[in-house]
Amino acid sequence: MPQDPDFELYDNVGRDADQIAAARYGIATRGDLLRWAKRDSEAFLAQHPLPDKPLPSPDLAPYLAALAAAETPAEVSAVTQRLLDAAEPALRAVSDYLFATAQWRGRHRSAVKGSPPKLLMEAASRSLSVAAIADEADLGTLRAAYDPAPTPNLPPGPARASTALPPPPPHVPPAGPAPSR
Repeated sequence: MPQDPDFELYDNVGRDADQIAAARYGIATRGDLLRWAKRDSEAFLAQHPLPDKPLPSPDLAPYLAALAAAETPAEVSAVTQRLLDAAEPALRAVSDYLFATAQWRGRHRSAVKGSPPKLLMEAASRSLSVAAIADEADLGTLRAAYDPAPTPNLPPGPARASTALPPPPPHVPPAGPAPSR
């Protein structure tokens, strides 16, 4: 397999475990792959400029302050639901982008499990699952507070044990002729 001309075997001085393993097996590191892709996409990015700063992070201070002041499950739920509602557009946008990347040039159509398109589709789904799991946990907390599971009304003592078993069958005489003496 021909190696990229930029690929150099590493000596171990000043190298991390990823670089040492890559040199041992003759493969590129994550850093190598990203560096080569950056080099080969410079002209494309000049024609299609993209922001190079991270997306703005939401200010969690009001949510954390409200959470610290919350005293009941209802109050915690109110904060959680507001945060989930505020985060949903960003999570949906990331999911939509990952899904579009998976579908790029129809690569997903014949992709096998574990391939990059399938992994991207799974990541798109899981990015939305974060909010769904948090919502499920929040509803579980509310259910425990407002609508706990009913407890069965069982009589105390030995009668309780007998209710767990079915009643004994009635005495039925044996069928057929009686044995002779």
